[in-house]
Amino acid sequence: MAAAVAAVAAVTSATIGPAAAEADVTALYNSAQRHFTDGDDAAGRADLRALIAADPNDADALALQAIWSHYAGDHAGVGEAMARLGAVDAGMAAGTANVLRAVTAAASTLPNPLPALVGPQTGIVVLGYGLLPDGALRPELENRLTAAWVQAVAAPLSPVIVTGGNPQNGISEAEAMRHWLVGRGLPSARIYVEDRAGSTVQNALFSSRMLRELGATGAVVVTSPNHIRRAVADFIVAGTHVVGAMTSLEQLVSELPPPARAAQRGIYLDATRTFQLDSAR
Repeated sequence: MAAAVAAVAAVTSATIGPAAAEADVTALYNSAQRHFTDGDDAAGRADLRALIAADPNDADALALQAIWSHYAGDHAGVGEAMARLGAVDAGMAAGTANVLRAVTAAASTLPNPLPALVGPQTGIVVLGYGLLPDGALRPELENRLTAAWVQAVAAPLSPVIVTGGNPQNGISEAEAMRHWLVGRGLPSARIYVEDRAGSTVQNALFSSRMLRELGATGAVVVTSPNHIRRAVADFIVAGTHVVGAMTSLEQLVSELPPPARAAQRGIYLDATRTFQLDSAR
């Protein structure tokens, strides 16, 4: 099937012009991304093979092929895609290699209820969680904030970033978190509010930018145990050196075993989005 699609793409390029050929390649890319989102990784990789046969220099397709071959455990496929990508776009190849490092590191990350002993160049980043309609904190977010407060007490010189938008009753997740932490004794001047993020990907991208502006060289990421691995991968892909994965005790034991391969799909999906490989063209 993939060979037939590739042949059609090649004929299209030769007979009906570059605009139509580009549309065909775009359709294959979008189809691949839909398959990955829906969990049909084999079909997504088949679309990418057809696309690459039609356009061997498509860096985005080569990057995705390397990432999803890695998820599938196809080491030969990873090597081939990375070699071709390195010849096409060295910068994209380096970024893709970082994605592969990030998902590997995230899968082996242990949720940790104990604070890391870090200095002022390490930020503490606590990720938001949806507020109640009246703007109040849900118990899950209070658990995250309690863990963040413990980490902040253990590292009194570290800046604290609270990240999350999604306002309810006129207050964002980040602002609600700031109020909670100030109410427990953290100086307001120590807390930096990132109130635009609407997803873990945006938490990572926007907070990483803020960390760099603050001169921080790493971060302790604070979130729920069942969310920590995905968050760690996203922050690494966004360019943040993660030095700690601080969580609450809630659900901790059930999240200690490394996730099965199927359970890692969300980590890979989020990592590609943080790497800003568009879901559609």
